[in-house]
Amino acid sequence: FILYHYIDRLHFPAVASALLPVALCILALLPHGLLGKPESAGSSALLQRVKRGWVWNQFFVLEEYTGLEPLYIGKLHSDMDKGDGSIKYILTGEGAGTTFTIDDSTGDIHAIQRLDREVKAQYALRAQALNRLTDRPLEPESEFIVKIQDINDNEPRFLDGPYQASVPEMSNIGTAVIQLTATDADDPTYGNSARVVYSILEGQPYFSVDAKTDMDRETRENYTVVIQAKDMGGQLGGLAGTTTVNIRLGDVNDNPPMFDQRLYQMSIPESAPVGSVVGRIWAKDRDIGVNAEMKYSIIDGDGRDTFEISTDPTNLFGIITVKRPLNFESKPSYTLKVEGANTKLDPAFRHRGPFKDVTIVHVSVEDVDEPPLFDSVAYFIELSEDAEIGTVVKTVSARDPDAANNTVRYSIERSSDPDKFFYIEITSGSLMTVRSLDREEIGWHNITVLAMEMNNPTQISSVSVAVRVLDVNDNPPSLTHYLEGYVCENAKAGQLIQTVTAVDPDEPLGGQHFYYSLAPEAANNPNFTLRDNQDNTAWILTRRGGWAQQDQTVFYLPIFVSDGEQPVQTSTSTLTIRVCSCDHEGNVLSCNAEAYSLPASLSRGALIAILACIFVLLVMILLMLSLRTHRKKPYLCDEEENVHENIVRYDDEGGGEEDTEAFDIAAMWNPREAHHHPGKMRQDMVPEIESLSRYVPQVCVMGGGSGGDSNVHGYVLAKLLDADMDPCAPPYDSLQTYAYEGEGSVAESLSSLQSGTSNTDHEYDYLNDWGPRFKKLAEMYGVLETNAPPMW
Repeated sequence: FILYHYIDRLHFPAVASALLPVALCILALLPHGLLGKPESAGSSALLQRVKRGWVWNQFFVLEEYTGLEPLYIGKLHSDMDKGDGSIKYILTGEGAGTTFTIDDSTGDIHAIQRLDREVKAQYALRAQALNRLTDRPLEPESEFIVKIQDINDNEPRFLDGPYQASVPEMSNIGTAVIQLTATDADDPTYGNSARVVYSILEGQPYFSVDAKTDMDRETRENYTVVIQAKDMGGQLGGLAGTTTVNIRLGDVNDNPPMFDQRLYQMSIPESAPVGSVVGRIWAKDRDIGVNAEMKYSIIDGDGRDTFEISTDPTNLFGIITVKRPLNFESKPSYTLKVEGANTKLDPAFRHRGPFKDVTIVHVSVEDVDEPPLFDSVAYFIELSEDAEIGTVVKTVSARDPDAANNTVRYSIERSSDPDKFFYIEITSGSLMTVRSLDREEIGWHNITVLAMEMNNPTQISSVSVAVRVLDVNDNPPSLTHYLEGYVCENAKAGQLIQTVTAVDPDEPLGGQHFYYSLAPEAANNPNFTLRDNQDNTAWILTRRGGWAQQDQTVFYLPIFVSDGEQPVQTSTSTLTIRVCSCDHEGNVLSCNAEAYSLPASLSRGALIAILACIFVLLVMILLMLSLRTHRKKPYLCDEEENVHENIVRYDDEGGGEEDTEAFDIAAMWNPREAHHHPGKMRQDMVPEIESLSRYVPQVCVMGGGSGGDSNVHGYVLAKLLDADMDPCAPPYDSLQTYAYEGEGSVAESLSSLQSGTSNTDHEYDYLNDWGPRFKKLAEMYGVLETNAPPMW
């Protein structure tokens, strides 16, 4: 079984021509037995035919065959093949039937597809010869290999391109930028197909496979370099591949900064507050990033103390700001010498320095119309509360700080002095009082004084004037509200029954010191005495024993109190002392004298009978009152019952008063009865303009007038004053009636209004005979009974 192959296809023509004669000679010299020829029948037992196996060899086939006919690979042949077609050749293995085919009669092998070594470098195939009729193998199966021989059909490739690279500017010649590698799919072990040589097509003279020059980023920052890789060692006919490398030059601090102006002109109004921005300067640097960052400072000039400079957040610009308040009238302009320097220096480029620059900044201050300026930021004044009206408290002074020096006018901000205690003279600024001061009412007055320019009313400034009202001893001391005490029936002489203290709204510098004593009319009181403890307290002591409620239940003790300041103020208060029944420990049991009027042997049944009689009597009285009321009631329905007794006012007219509730007209007929209801207050608002009748003294009204008209006029004014001052009086828009009794009236005069003009002595003992309705007048003007108990 012989395998034939065209040696010339293996590209070995010299080897084939040298080995072919040698092979033929060897075949001619071989014994016939080895060549497989049959022997005679007699010698068949001695000589047996040796079966020859496959003639082994490798097939070499060039890749990328582009002919029209199938590519002939080789031929299979068996020595049993007689050429009669009885032998059938079969090909199996990799690519059999798809890539390779065989002629089963002749054994010719062809490639029916294009072979590519880079896809598959070799194929393993198996061949066998079969009897065509029986399909029985005539010889054992043998394997052979078809190797694909490489040709230069792949160019070098840069698999990761395009590339990005960076290199610092001004780098030394020969600094490596990037390393590239191109791959060639051809067989590196066969010929020069995969031998790659690199070259630069674009990018000279700055880049090459061997460095040749320096580069400056400020001149050019980005470069594009085209790299070529060519196989076959760069020889003619080789394939080439290219890629692009984008190279950016990194910055280094090789350029000093420089101001774009030698002189900057700036301006700012004098009213600009501290911290205001005046302007911005920039020392330009051709470098970038940290290499261009600057630090600015004022190194000289007359404005070093008035202005300051700082770097903005980008660290590139210098910001000039106001450090101290400006005043055009004091200094209208300033000059600054400013330096800008790089913050990061590169030692390799210090020879290019210095890396700083200097410029001049001229700042002009603009004039602004400013408000008046007071000679003090605030005023503090102490004033005695007894200062007379019109007293000059303080003279404030303000001036126009501008060059125009306009006239200034003064006023008081009304919200700071709502009660109008003070007045300021508009031209001189003299602050004076217009109302009496009372430290006990208002101890401090915080006044705001305004100063305004005459020519420009919008220019207004203010100043605070604090007025402290100093204390004057103008209030008498008085006992505290505990003006009641008690004494037990079993109290002994010299026993303490009450400790009294006094209060005084004044606040003397040395502190309060009160002096206590009994009033002169009670100085020889036989029942009680007073001891001043010299510590602002006093004791009330008994002067006797044997107290009894049957004798007297209440004692009135007038106490005289004075303070220790000049002028001395005094007052007299009455202490009410009740006689009470106490236990042995001094606890009050009862202070009711009627408890002793009942006999000690009164039984419970008698007490119940007395209470029942009292209850029946009360029922009868209520029944009589009810019948009397029913008899006098007019025949009116419920809605009209109080038509003459009530007035209902609504808010649909009259100044928006809040009182829409009905009120009893009887309050107008007898206003004094309204005082018995302290909890009920008027709902109307106090008018802004006070009634002039308040200033009509009651003494003047009650004291004189010879004619009836003046009497009536004075009486009405007095009543009007009482109504204005009374918080429980009816509203102002209600009708008030007064039952006038006096000269010219039918009842004539029942009062003592004109008693002061008469020298006649009046006796009023007859009032005791007029009944209980005149009891009060009898007590006031009548003669007391001689058997009445003493008051103290």
